[in-house]
Amino acid sequence: MIGGQSNSERRPMRPNKVKRMWKEGQPVAAGWLSTGSPYVAEVMAHAGFDAIIMDLQHGMGFTTEKAIACMQAISTTDTVPICRMGWNDPKDIQFVLDAGAYGVIVPLVNTRAEAEAVVGAAKYPPEGFRSSGPNRARLYGGADYIDHANEEVIVLTMVETQESVDNLEEISKVKGLDGFYIGPSDLAMSLGVRGPDARRHPKHAAACQRVLDVARANGLVPCHHGAGPEVAAELFAQGFMMCQIGSDAGMVGNGSAAALKALADARAKLR
Repeated sequence: MIGGQSNSERRPMRPNKVKRMWKEGQPVAAGWLSTGSPYVAEVMAHAGFDAIIMDLQHGMGFTTEKAIACMQAISTTDTVPICRMGWNDPKDIQFVLDAGAYGVIVPLVNTRAEAEAVVGAAKYPPEGFRSSGPNRARLYGGADYIDHANEEVIVLTMVETQESVDNLEEISKVKGLDGFYIGPSDLAMSLGVRGPDARRHPKHAAACQRVLDVARANGLVPCHHGAGPEVAAELFAQGFMMCQIGSDAGMVGNGSAAALKALADARAKLR
């Protein structure tokens, strides 16, 4: 500390790496954090993901304290912390942003009014009604956080229902919205599509293509939940600009299964 000011009080706001990547036309590879473990969050961030999405809707073990601790762990790298919210609740949106999240993904947004509520909670006046109190966000983002947060913080609404798909054009007109994030499982259920290959069903594929087309036509960013690195590569080629390529629980499970199979194969050769 020099002259009574900490380093965070002297430097400008940290730029949002994900937004910079999008401006340069680069798709974003995200990790999905469901365990709420700060150590796992730190390991994943150091692995080199562009962003880590913390699942506050369906994740296991997330508490207020763990969400903050995960953001602190992620901030040891340049990986961008993003929160998938549990619901479209202004209080919760403002909390995670004050805690240092650099983006929010809000589920089950079906109408323009609901999208306006999301943006309002995430933006300071005059663009929104977010209250001033960026606490840890100022430590992470910088002294002039409030001056630049409206431009740097990512705001995405999820497309998970037929209603949302039908209202995409209206939702896309909401000022301050950065883009859409497709939740393929809920979207499939809403469309009446079932099975492990639901995303390849013509109805599902058409809905996802509509999200992509409407986003592009309105200067928004199309994102998709994906289903692993191979699917993410296909979606990036299609034009989507962010996918999660693996969850902490999924990678532990898959890695464990692969290791056990490798051991079983090796032992079988010794017989």
